[in-house]
Amino acid sequence: MAMIRPKQPHITVKQTSTDYVLSFPYNQDILSIVRNLPERRYDSKQVSDSYQNMAINAIKFYVKTVQGKHMPDLSLRPRKTKRLPVVLAKQEVSDIIEKISNKKHKLIISLIYSAGLRISEAVNLQITNIDPIRGIILIAQSKGKKDRQVPLSEKLYSMIEMYLNEFQPKRYLFESTRPGIKYSVKSIQNIFSTACQKAGIEKHATVHTLRHSFATHLLESGTDLRIIQEILGHSSSKTTEIYTHVSTSTISKIRSPFDEL
Repeated sequence: MAMIRPKQPHITVKQTSTDYVLSFPYNQDILSIVRNLPERRYDSKQVSDSYQNMAINAIKFYVKTVQGKHMPDLSLRPRKTKRLPVVLAKQEVSDIIEKISNKKHKLIISLIYSAGLRISEAVNLQITNIDPIRGIILIAQSKGKKDRQVPLSEKLYSMIEMYLNEFQPKRYLFESTRPGIKYSVKSIQNIFSTACQKAGIEKHATVHTLRHSFATHLLESGTDLRIIQEILGHSSSKTTEIYTHVSTSTISKIRSPFDEL
């Protein structure tokens, strides 16, 4: 990007039409970005909606903070794309897991689906977070720096016991070849991608798709939406702004869809 040229003083915004505001010599580089946004926003292959919004925020920050001026949105912001998440059928999840021969790899993918975990939560999960007596898994300090409890699948715990006896990790449930060092996110992504190919999955599925599938399957089986929200660690909707707390006894009684595979 070219050097930012000094602003011209005493410029006042007198009307909000796009042409008039764009005529102000804020900075030639910034003007170029602003002018291109309306053209590019219709072509997702060039610039994504999120990138456009980020660019607009950066421009507004520069104009307001550096130049000390006000710059309206000018109707440049693209509408947020609303896409339904990709969801795998139970049989597809079963097929994916079936194609994984390595015990450790199979357990990782099984765990993520069985409890609806984010990939980062699986990577950071410590052995002490598994509580078979209460039938829960503690997800400590996850997104939003919040702790939460998720149900521990009976079928999954049997797999965990066998895995612990064989692999004997030191701290994290899943460790690299070096004891005490957590497994990498990239490795899990590769495991899942390879398994999807072997299972013939044509959907654009990622590891996070397992989380979407878990939630959908719970909902389809009749689990209350508020309970699913708590298990996933989602904040409440903006309209209600209420957090729904699920007691440990309620969580431990939830039957994971993993047990039905």
